[in-house]
Amino acid sequence: MDGKHVDSMKEFPEVGELVVGTVTNVTDYGAYIALDEYGGIEGLLHISEISSSWVKNINDFVREGEKLVLKVLRVDKEKRHIDLSLRRVSKREKQEKMVEWKKKKKSESILEVVGQKLGLEPTQFTSQVMSILEEKFGTAYTGLEEFVERGEELADRLKIPREWARAIVEVAQQKIKPSRVKIKSILQLTTTDPNGIETIKKILVGCKSVKKPRKVKIDIYTVGAPKYMVEVTAKNYKDAEKVLQEIASYALKEIREAGGEGEFKR
Repeated sequence: MDGKHVDSMKEFPEVGELVVGTVTNVTDYGAYIALDEYGGIEGLLHISEISSSWVKNINDFVREGEKLVLKVLRVDKEKRHIDLSLRRVSKREKQEKMVEWKKKKKSESILEVVGQKLGLEPTQFTSQVMSILEEKFGTAYTGLEEFVERGEELADRLKIPREWARAIVEVAQQKIKPSRVKIKSILQLTTTDPNGIETIKKILVGCKSVKKPRKVKIDIYTVGAPKYMVEVTAKNYKDAEKVLQEIASYALKEIREAGGEGEFKR
């Protein structure tokens, strides 16, 4: 189960792209890297692109068999030559790319099991479904998370057989626990109105009713009047941030219309 088939339609990476590769050979002038996402095609990591500091011993920085996240500097398709850089990849980029790559490998593994379960050719099935999920959800892993949460009803949206969807759900539910993220903010509401307490209560109740994606959870509790903690739990930061902004806009608008003041602090 090597997963190489999934990227067969795209033979070469783009300049500037982050790629995952395995060190296959270390020399005095650099290292050769097999690009895992591109069928093992080799690229060169020149010694000058290994580190921003002086490289006295190349083996202190890269070793055969090691997995690296690299940036593509140049691609010559005719000569099949690819220049790579390690020093131009930030720590954050490395972490994010490795998470992305591991999720992709896990998606391939899950779909190959599904293909076998359905009695289909696993490689072809995996390639086909990976393409469908990536087109609809951005990444195959996100698509599999949707299957876990929504079940086989996704079959119609993706235009795949119900039998496929049912099998995907069965296998994905065993392997994937939908990710959840939580963000917090302090909402401060004040008013001199005699009915201020009721006004604020009404606003806080309204905050929980703002428009939000399915399965987004909103919790609000007192930290000590006039401050209230707002917690939004969602499956990704994008959804959570959007809902938090909706809450802020609603609460500040309502308190000002009631003659009071409000502030939203992160």
